[in-house]
Amino acid sequence: MKIINVVAAIIVRDGKILATQRGYGEYKDGWEFPGGKIEPGESPEDALVREISEELDACIEAGERLVTVEHDYSDFHLSMQCFFASLKDDSHLKLLEHEASRWLSFDELDDVDWLPADIKVVEALKERGF
Repeated sequence: MKIINVVAAIIVRDGKILATQRGYGEYKDGWEFPGGKIEPGESPEDALVREISEELDACIEAGERLVTVEHDYSDFHLSMQCFFASLKDDSHLKLLEHEASRWLSFDELDDVDWLPADIKVVEALKERGF
């Protein structure tokens, strides 16, 4: 089975976490933590900064790793390293690849239809108490 290595940002602002809704592909309309593939020779943290710049036109600072999720989809295995992140320089987000976004409080984490791998990130956030 093909393995895809990705990173995801848990962007925290004012006590809320950013969730984004996919705007394309097989998992269109599912909610996820933004991020993407790690390029050869790239550190996970560098990939995270690059991906958020490409997807949200925002500058972030990668922080602590929360969890690495291993999840089998029907046609590939996803290995997703998830890091807390913060917006730098009061960056404003622009949705370049997603169709929607929401800032969710701890009590709202179950209010969106998360993609299967991202559900595991939500569980890790709940265990930690956000």
